[in-house]
Amino acid sequence: MTTPRDLLIAALDLASDRPVEHGDLSLALAGAELMDLINAGTVTLDGDRIVPGPQRAMDDRLLDMAVSSLDQEAPYESVEDWLWRRGRGLAETYRAALEADGTITRQQHRWVPRRFDRTAPAESPSRRHAVERWTSGEPVLAGFAAAVGVHDEPADGFEGPGADALVTVLAAVNEAVTELAAVRQQRQIEQAAFDNIWRGQ
Repeated sequence: MTTPRDLLIAALDLASDRPVEHGDLSLALAGAELMDLINAGTVTLDGDRIVPGPQRAMDDRLLDMAVSSLDQEAPYESVEDWLWRRGRGLAETYRAALEADGTITRQQHRWVPRRFDRTAPAESPSRRHAVERWTSGEPVLAGFAAAVGVHDEPADGFEGPGADALVTVLAAVNEAVTELAAVRQQRQIEQAAFDNIWRGQ
């Protein structure tokens, strides 16, 4: 399993009482992909720039797609730009992939239209792996889960060779999620103002 897959399972199941905005989750999934690529040695960070390294198969179709989309030319892509570009619609991409392989299933109700069906992780080794990471407070998963509001506190005191990279990526994810929240709030204000105009006529 990969960090993005574990994160999606956590968001759908383990923290189902805290609904996650799809845009926020997409940004966090893109950050989680980047950390998996860093930990695999496929990329490194030079400041906030993503520098491709030796290319190899990642044993995961979606991570392979992430590798193939890397900017291969200097000055390379920033972490922030990666999050916005790679993250576009990424939550739905992962949801569809996990549905296709049976990792998550759609819970259908006869009296509820299909578009409102809820997806939930099936009992599987994938779910058990995600549960183990979640309950252990594993810092990478906890950090991304906190960024989208499904974990109370991110882990801290990161250690190891990827610690600096993790701090950089998590900071970029948190900043992007905050920016997206501001955009949503502005749209709500504008919509409310528009509705008030119509009510006043």
